Amino acid sequence: MKTLRYLSVILALAAVGISACKKSFLERGPLGSLSDEIVANKAGIGYLLVGAYASLDGQQTAQAALGGGGPWEASPTNWIYGSVAGGDSHKGSFSGDQPGIDPIAKFTVDPSNGFFNTKWRAVYEGVIRCNAVLVALPKATDMSAAEKTQVEAEARFLRGHYYFELKKLFNKVPYITDTTIEVRVKNDKDIWPFIEADFKFAADNLPPTQSDVARANKWAAQIYLAKTYLYQKKYPEAMPLFDQAIASGVTSNGLKYALTNAFEDNFDAAKKNNSESVFAIQMTANDGTNTIANANQGEMLNFPYNSPFGCCGFYQPTQDLVNSYRTDPATGLPNLDTWNANPVKNDQGIVSTTPFTPETGTLDPRLDWTVGRRGIPYHDWGNHPGANWIRDQKYAGPYAPKKMVYWQFNQDKYKDAHSWAPGSAINVLLIRFADVILMAAECHAQTGDLPGATALVNQIRDRMINHPENWLHKYKDDTKPMLGFDPTQMAANYKIGRYTATFSSKDQALKAIYFERKLELATEGHRFFDLVRWGIADVALNAFIQYESAITDDLKGGHFTKGKNEYFPIPQRQIDLTMVGGTRVLDQNPNY
Repeated sequence: MKTLRYLSVILALAAVGISACKKSFLERGPLGSLSDEIVANKAGIGYLLVGAYASLDGQQTAQAALGGGGPWEASPTNWIYGSVAGGDSHKGSFSGDQPGIDPIAKFTVDPSNGFFNTKWRAVYEGVIRCNAVLVALPKATDMSAAEKTQVEAEARFLRGHYYFELKKLFNKVPYITDTTIEVRVKNDKDIWPFIEADFKFAADNLPPTQSDVARANKWAAQIYLAKTYLYQKKYPEAMPLFDQAIASGVTSNGLKYALTNAFEDNFDAAKKNNSESVFAIQMTANDGTNTIANANQGEMLNFPYNSPFGCCGFYQPTQDLVNSYRTDPATGLPNLDTWNANPVKNDQGIVSTTPFTPETGTLDPRLDWTVGRRGIPYHDWGNHPGANWIRDQKYAGPYAPKKMVYWQFNQDKYKDAHSWAPGSAINVLLIRFADVILMAAECHAQTGDLPGATALVNQIRDRMINHPENWLHKYKDDTKPMLGFDPTQMAANYKIGRYTATFSSKDQALKAIYFERKLELATEGHRFFDLVRWGIADVALNAFIQYESAITDDLKGGHFTKGKNEYFPIPQRQIDLTMVGGTRVLDQNPNY
């Protein structure tokens, strides 16, 4: 298959590109003489472009992020910066393990925290590689104008992605392009217009489909452009772009965009690159490098502790998140205002040898494809045993992550054991179609189209409503889940319904949409950035910290400060490196 051939090229060249790109941007010489002879041709440009794609996962070969630091510090899922900081999950494990994450979760962090420097360097490495493509491209003499335009569009799409990441994380970031000469650039410009320009060029010049699923296409670029508008509250500009992509878009391998019948297919390596995959980082296991660098190395800590996975007990979903999946027993709708009033039963403080009956009230079936909880099947590994798989319940609660954990039946192919913690071939979905539908719903609500917003939210809920055969079943013979829909064999008391009346107001619509994003996209690295762009991070996260601190120890003393914690601090190391004549070039974010 072309896809597999392309991925093998990526994997082979990623190591070359990484080893060749260890110097900082400031230390690199310009393209010239022999360098031009090597790369300023079609083959060389192709290698450079693959290197730019290879930076998407932020990883280099031997258990390290691009530029150094722990692999998890630069994970492309943003599980630390988007989900732990957003209240989806606790850091997990125990207090002494990776303590640098604790102040991020509690918003007590300072610019010297090395996690930020690791993330900054890894993402800027992607920028550097995109710029290298654009510098070399005009010098290639064996490429047609059309071929050059497509390469430029792909490189600018990727650069747009990297700068989008930097903007939402750090806000005040220096903008360095392929034409920049003095790279010690001040971070005093709003870079949104530059990100827009890159995605606009990509959307205008990329083909609607690609022969290789790893490559960006027109629709991915258009959706990313719309997302850029959304983050700036340019709802009228974003809405038609989302709507057109929903109506007409296709994935890179030619599949019409659609929600998969089975929610869980989006997190199964055997089902990847399906109709819901808009743009994904292609992960592969056992690639011949004897490392897990291309096998979700950034997620290597995030498996249940003392379990068949071997390591490490991080990324434990919160009780607040679990409570959000309780539904009204009559309507099957979520409790938008009172989700924590009636907590879902858990086994906090109960040893695994003590009998335990899980929650019997009505729950959204997405819960048990998102969270591992006591007495419920954990994929096909058996029922989650509770405390035996948790490092320290008092510190981080009783739950385990689930979406990015491989299944037992296909572990021979999709598990990678070339490290002290496992890797997997589960793709990282940077944009999936459910996300697109909910972003479109938000735009419809913000522009006053309440019927349209209602219909879009119901599309997400209808996936589960219409396919109960894909709700989690009990085990048959303790080895395999039951197949088909049998209400007596459900793993829990599932009940999910749709909104039967049009949202009555913009406020009601937005409340429902915001909550639906919490449910649908939980533990996928979106929550913190959503709360910030909605302008409700201080209220939501302080309420979360207050609630969750009564259950676990890890968040005690935490507090989100409005006007400060919406963005992470500029790494102190980067400020120090840009000193010129004793004067700082980079300014720190406010109140750090």
